[in-house]
Amino acid sequence: MIKKSFKNVFVTVGTTQFDELVRAVISNDVLEQLVNLGCETLTIQFGKGLEPDLRNANQRTTISITGYSLKSNIADDISKADLVISHAGAGSCIEVLEAGKALIVVVNETLMDNHQTELAERLNKEKCLFYCTPDTLQSTLVESDFSQLQSLAPGALDSFVDHLDKFMGFK
Repeated sequence: MIKKSFKNVFVTVGTTQFDELVRAVISNDVLEQLVNLGCETLTIQFGKGLEPDLRNANQRTTISITGYSLKSNIADDISKADLVISHAGAGSCIEVLEAGKALIVVVNETLMDNHQTELAERLNKEKCLFYCTPDTLQSTLVESDFSQLQSLAPGALDSFVDHLDKFMGFK
């Protein structure tokens, strides 16, 4: 069973740009829902995207919001988080799930020919995470029963990783 108290929330877009996710996270509706979930601190890793106006966001909420673009390792941020909201990159998903953290994956619908939706659907079916788009993040936060999330089963992703390796030409 995954913890249901979300005092510390971490958002990551990985090493890419996903401004839609960052904008959604600091929207009034999402910030309000994060407050409802007990969030006190929100750390946003915004990657190569535009630096969000965190000063303005901090003025609109009781949550203490900080952010940064990139750093060599986000393991500490994941470790400190009670909830992670992430882009649907396979590496990020696996790292968060292996850390045993509650996870919402936000699929970037603007990417073509990617496996983000397939990965998110597969892990959602395994009850490891919830997934959404930037437009549905707030409703996903409202409607998700985090007590239903299960830890990642050993070997649960092996067949998917094998499929992805073959698709990318690594095997």
